[in-house]
Amino acid sequence: MDNATNNAEEMVSNLTLDLNRARQSGITMELLDIIGGSNAL
Repeated sequence: MDNATNNAEEMVSNLTLDLNRARQSGITMELLDIIGGSNAL
């Protein structure tokens, strides 16, 4: 039972990291779009 709990905690940790990376990538892309638009003006 301890092994299953440890595996589940590790999986949650990995999924959290993946989600945060994806979110940060989206934020970075939006910032680049904003900066690119302001440079065009």
